[in-house]
Amino acid sequence: MKLLQTIFREHRRSVVLQAVGRRYFAAAASSAPAAPAAPSEEYLKRNYASNDSEYNTVIHSLVGQRRYYLARDVYDDMMLDGVKPERPTFHALLACSMKGARLQDAFYFRDQMKAMGLVPDVAFYNFLISTCAKCNKSDQATLILEEMKQFEVKTNGQTYICLLSAYAAAGRLERAYAIVRDMTAAGLGLNKFCYAALISAYKNKQPVANGTAAKIIELVDQSKGWSYVEHTKENFENVLMNVSDEELYNLPTAEYVRRRFGFLTKALTVYHVAFHALADLNDVEAIDTLYEMLMKDHKPDVFIGLQIMRCYLHSGDLDRGLNAFVACMNMGPPVIEVYVTFIEGAMVGYTPRGMLLAEDKLKEMASRNFFLSPKMGNDLLIVASGEKTGGFTVANLIWDMMRDRNSPPSLPAVEAYHRGLKDREIPDDDPRLFLVSRTLDDLRQKIGSLSNWTNVTEKASSLQ
Repeated sequence: MKLLQTIFREHRRSVVLQAVGRRYFAAAASSAPAAPAAPSEEYLKRNYASNDSEYNTVIHSLVGQRRYYLARDVYDDMMLDGVKPERPTFHALLACSMKGARLQDAFYFRDQMKAMGLVPDVAFYNFLISTCAKCNKSDQATLILEEMKQFEVKTNGQTYICLLSAYAAAGRLERAYAIVRDMTAAGLGLNKFCYAALISAYKNKQPVANGTAAKIIELVDQSKGWSYVEHTKENFENVLMNVSDEELYNLPTAEYVRRRFGFLTKALTVYHVAFHALADLNDVEAIDTLYEMLMKDHKPDVFIGLQIMRCYLHSGDLDRGLNAFVACMNMGPPVIEVYVTFIEGAMVGYTPRGMLLAEDKLKEMASRNFFLSPKMGNDLLIVASGEKTGGFTVANLIWDMMRDRNSPPSLPAVEAYHRGLKDREIPDDDPRLFLVSRTLDDLRQKIGSLSNWTNVTEKASSLQ
């Protein structure tokens, strides 16, 4: 605990240094007395880790805090301290980069690992391909596969599925089916994650074909006979790095996989991806067909309920969307995502009834002691600020709720809200407009300062 307190106390010392450039939290090696004298008291006080094991613990703590952007800084501190990272540390660094979808950091750690004489193994390459999938860089994923062949690193089932998810994210259907053929030739059966990736490939392919929804439903039906792919042997590394299959394969359920109270039923993975895809396509008829198929064997979970509600609302059917909201609330203990999904969907088209429903649900949410996270609040504020007619009540209510919770607003959200206020006949000395204008100026000044700092840092780095 003392170790974690130390690192995060160091993080709070400078807001600017948290956001840009290289942030060295450990004491520089040159500040310590030369060997063999013992390190100074100041050095020991400032340093948050002194060996590979302690640095590994710090990296895992960053993952728990979702501060993925600090992984490279911790690595730089290891170099300053003269600590050589071992293979498990590189795996932890790459897992951190993968979770944060930081492709540049991921390749940097790959190169550093090679420079230290450590050949990446198949688990490391799987994480790297997964990062490419999250960043929609399927060509890079192909190059990684070629690199594996060059270094004679044997692929496994997870490698194929990671590649499949990379091509699926880019909508490269032909390449996805080529991976399926390779898996079949290697004697590997398709599991639920393979079918999920194929569904995503159909949904992401541009332009969307007329028969896409029918093909998605067909794949769901085919998936009922899926099999495991070397299940136990390949999951050990993921468990060790706290990486779920949903995270590794870039599924839309990745951020919810550890939720309790029946939010996700793991056996319904293919249904999750299919419902999410059809909701993105706003295909109400296909959603209804898939729901009938599901009800023959299973009950829907909260995630599926959210996708059904999202599809109805984004298609303009407020009545069915409201019924889906009630059904979601009856599936178990209420969760904030149900409210947020309904409020966002009700605002589609900015109809008078939709905006009134969104306002009612915001008030109901607050009365039940549900509070918007910064991301939820900013996302909803951007949507609500697009209302051109009406009283702008929903946007004002979201802004007030965020202010009451001291929730930090984002620059895009404040810009959208400020534009919405300026489009209305509001006096320049209105207290709300004055506060929003001041907040906007502060954010722009802060972002400008950080941008200038970044430019100076990058220029200095290029000269070294």
